[in-house]
Amino acid sequence: MSDKQSSHSKWLHIRLKEAEYKRIKTKFEASIYRKLSEYARNVLLDKPVVVKQRNTSLDDFMTEMIALRSELNAIGINYNQQVKRLHTLEHLSEIKSWLIINESTRQILLKKVGEIKSKINQINDQWLQ
Repeated sequence: MSDKQSSHSKWLHIRLKEAEYKRIKTKFEASIYRKLSEYARNVLLDKPVVVKQRNTSLDDFMTEMIALRSELNAIGINYNQQVKRLHTLEHLSEIKSWLIINESTRQILLKKVGEIKSKINQINDQWLQ
C-alpha cells in the first residue's frame, strides 16, 4: 500500500437525508473523482474540487458527424452494390443504360459530399471565433 492510502486510518460516519445524499451524489458524479470518499475529503477539507466540463459545441459536432457518417455509409453501400452490378454487365447497351440509371445516385453522392463540406466549414467558422 502507498503512504497516501495507509494514512487514511480514521473513519467519519455521518447520516444524511435522502435529498442531501442525492445532492452530494450528483455533485460527485459531475466531478473527476472515482471514489465518493476522495470527493468528500476534498470538500470537507476545503480543497479545490475538479469537475468535468462538457464542451457542448463538441457534442453538437459529434452528433452532426455521426448522422453524416450514417448517411455516407448507406450511400457507400448502395454505390458498392451498383458497381458490383456494373461488373456483371457484358454488353455496351447494358452499360449505357446502367450509367443513365445511376446518374441520380451520383447526384445524391455529390450533394451529400457538399453538405459535409458545408458542415465542416460551419464548424470551422464557429471554432475560429
